[in-house]
Formats: sequence, structure tokens, C-alpha cells
Amino acid sequence: MKIERLPLNALRAFAEAARTESFKSAASRLGVTPGAVSRQIKQLEERLGISLFARHANGVQLNEAGRQLAKDIDSGLERIAAGVMAARRHAHQAPLLTLSAPPSFMQLWLLPRLAEFDATLGGLDISLDASQSLTTPAWQGDGARLAIRYGRGPWPEAQSHRMFDDELFPVCAPSLLAHYERSMQPADLANHRLLEVAWESQQGISFPGWRAWLDAAGVGDKVAPPQHRHSLFSMALDQAIAGRGIMLANHPIAMDRLDSGVLVRPFGERHVLASPLTYDLLTPPRGEAPPAVARFIDWLLDEAAAFDRDTHGNARR
Repeated sequence: MKIERLPLNALRAFAEAARTESFKSAASRLGVTPGAVSRQIKQLEERLGISLFARHANGVQLNEAGRQLAKDIDSGLERIAAGVMAARRHAHQAPLLTLSAPPSFMQLWLLPRLAEFDATLGGLDISLDASQSLTTPAWQGDGARLAIRYGRGPWPEAQSHRMFDDELFPVCAPSLLAHYERSMQPADLANHRLLEVAWESQQGISFPGWRAWLDAAGVGDKVAPPQHRHSLFSMALDQAIAGRGIMLANHPIAMDRLDSGVLVRPFGERHVLASPLTYDLLTPPRGEAPPAVARFIDWLLDEAAAFDRDTHGNARR
């Protein structure tokens, strides 16, 4: 006899009666009469071809077959309950998105904007990895592993979505400009400490430094090379905010600080060096993004497009 052919109401009546060895108590818990419980259990016994209770004038008592069946039913109910709980957890658990990005970009550009995503869209458990390593993107169930990279494509084993191009310009604390009675000129950099980021991607591409900017501004022979180098943009940025030098920065790293006024551009919109590097979002080359991840990708690219419009005056997506 297959278990799926047994009457479920009869199994339920038996399970309740087995716990207390009382048809009356089982009837009370099930909201039926003791006679109904007795008939359901009798039906079950007939299906199984065995007796489950020893019946006495003053009540019933489980026999050995009844005790074994009650044990098996309890075990099955525990497994069913565990399955239901697991299904509920899965239904309410947000998909996991693992996103890696360069440390300074994550700190200075991405993190301040993630709160808006959580507030407006949400639905994702986001794990952030401050890393520039060339991790291969992948779909993972209803989540994903994605990457933001700063460098120069093509990117292996990934589909690339351009966030924005890059350009470099000097930034400094407003106090450094206070003693100038005229507009600061590139040659004046000879009187200041130049802060440089000694960054190199895993592609072997170096961040364009002061030397390239000075040459482009026509003062490469008048200003000495920088003596203060940092491995992270955020470190150099902190030094510039403190008035300890002039940093060669880019929009994603410096724009929020420029907007707040703690940094200024000593040459205004002049003397901007186009960079060969770009910021790109990398997704798996094949397959379709799960819905929650697709919402995040759309949001991130929209944020990048809005940022690009604010900084360059046009959208490049």
C-alpha cells in the first residue's frame, strides 16, 4: 500500500488520537465527534490491513503497530514542517548580489548612493568587495556576482557596460588659493606639493600622473615631479582637503567634495587631461539577469548617466 493512497483525514485523526490514546481528546482538537474519529481510524486500519489500537471498555491503547506508525507520522510531520519553514525563509530571503569595485571608488562614489537604492528599490542583499581583482562575473541563482572596473577594456569573460569616461584635473583646499591676487597658473604649481596616486591595475595599466598633466599644460620643464605618492585615491584626497598639497583627481573621486566646497579646482574648467581609462560595470557575457539584479543594474547605470550629465553636461550612455 503506497502512503499517498492513504486517506489524509484518517492519518490526521490517528496522529491526534495516538498522542493522548483518546478518541475523545482527538475529536476535541479536530473539532469533530468521537464517533467520526473512530470511523476514520477504522477506515485507516482497514486500508492497512492491521489493527492500530487495542480497544477496551474504558478506552483505547496503541499496540506495537500503532506505536510504530505514530512514530513514523511524527517524523514525517517534522520533515514537512522543516520544509515549510525553509520555503518561507527562501521566499522572504533577499537575493544576494556580490559587487566588487576599486576601494576608493566604492568609498567615495558608490557607498553614498547605495542608500538611495535601498530606500527606493531594495530587494537585494548586497555584499561589497573593495577590490580591483579581475573576478569573473556570474549569475548565481536569483543573485549575481558583478564588478565595477577602472581601466581599459576589453574585459575578458564579461559583458561591459560603460558607466563614464575619465578625465583628470587638479584639486586643492580653498585656503591654498587665498594668497593669490590673480588667477592661479599651471607654472605656480612649482610652489606647491603635488599629490599623486601611484596606482596600477591588474591589466598593468598605470594611472596617468602629474607628469602627463604638466606636459599637456605646457609646464613640464618648469615644475618638478611630485614627491608624495599614495596607493589610494582616498589617501591623497584627505591630504588635499587638509591643505597639504594639490592632487590630480577625477570626477568620481572628487566631485562630491567639490560640491561641498571642501575642495576647489584652481584652474576652473581649464587644463583638463583626457584619460584613456574608463569606469565599466561588468556582468556575465551570457544569460539573463534575475529580476532583482536587473533592477540594480538599471539603477546603477542610471546613476552613472546622471552623474555624467552633471559633470560633463551630456550623457554618454
